[in-house]
Amino acid sequence: MHNILIFGAGRVGLLTSALLASSGDYQVHLADLEQPKKKLDLVDYQKNVIMTALDVTKTQQVTDYIKINAIDAVVCALPYFLTKKVADIAKSCDIHYFDLTEDVETTRYVERIAKDSNKIFAPQCGLAPGFISVVTNDLIQQFDQVETAKMRVGALPVNISNPLQYALTWSTAGLINEYVKPCLAIENHKVATLKPLEDLETIKIDGLTYEAFNTSGGIGSLKDTYQGKVRNINYKSVRYPGHCEKLRFLINDLKLKDKQELLCEIFENALPHVDDDVVLVYVSTEGYINGEFSEKHFAKKFHSLYAFGRNWTALQLTTACGLCVTIDLALKENKFKPGFVKQEYISLQQMMDNRFGHYYRYNFLQGLTDPKQNTIEQNDDISVEFL
Repeated sequence: MHNILIFGAGRVGLLTSALLASSGDYQVHLADLEQPKKKLDLVDYQKNVIMTALDVTKTQQVTDYIKINAIDAVVCALPYFLTKKVADIAKSCDIHYFDLTEDVETTRYVERIAKDSNKIFAPQCGLAPGFISVVTNDLIQQFDQVETAKMRVGALPVNISNPLQYALTWSTAGLINEYVKPCLAIENHKVATLKPLEDLETIKIDGLTYEAFNTSGGIGSLKDTYQGKVRNINYKSVRYPGHCEKLRFLINDLKLKDKQELLCEIFENALPHVDDDVVLVYVSTEGYINGEFSEKHFAKKFHSLYAFGRNWTALQLTTACGLCVTIDLALKENKFKPGFVKQEYISLQQMMDNRFGHYYRYNFLQGLTDPKQNTIEQNDDISVEFL
């Protein structure tokens, strides 16, 4: 069994622990500032999760824990501003490293320290970047020449009644970070920097109207992989209409861009945390195949599920499953060489065939939810129209 230390016992860290432990192949140490008290229904695998209190800023304490418990890999499921600290610990202890960050500067830092390492450093293992990167790369690979790749992801509450037209389903600090940081894209074969909350567009998905706009980080490492090879690649977040206008008022007009802690407090006070959500994933690519101009799409929606004695949101599931697939491919199947690992090193088939990736194909968890009893329609492909 591999010993995995997960920092962060929040929504994604808890689900990641449950998934890995339930496989019987991982001994999970779930760490937070205080020993996590949340219960998981793991039946025969309860012993595979050890709850512990660790402060990631106390390097010696963490290093001692890693050595005493023979930890093979660390996972950062903490807010983005603590990610570098976990990466440094992984490097100094000579163990594998995985994270979920969308922060561009943090990912560059991880890439730098991974260059001379004989261990795997795999950042951006969640949804966007993460699963969306795998999907986009798969579509691009089907073309001889790609003109445009559009990446769109929306994590949305099923029901909404507040003025901001949104709800909290993941890290508020991470959400604010992608709303205020510069957005990278490829334009005319070159890496370009775009403003967040700009390039607003209207999309109709399965007959419902949404909006999409620039947000930071979602393009992941594709900007480096396909610079000079693809003419245009851009990433946008999907929201209910009106959300972007209110964000612009808060961030630009009220000049709260440089007061992210205050923005987080506003969002935490104004927006509810919900368990009933839907994740929309859409990728469109245009280019040439055998000399003929062609277009290919991936469009799918994902839903919340009940497992391990509780309900998990679609965003938790799409994030944690991608992380677990990457860990499994790295540690159990030895799919990656040491050093920096990009998400596009994983094929879409590898992602969906993996035991932790079945959710992406079927909207259920293998061995935990029976697809025959699932009330969700199994064909969750969606139709998308740009207006």
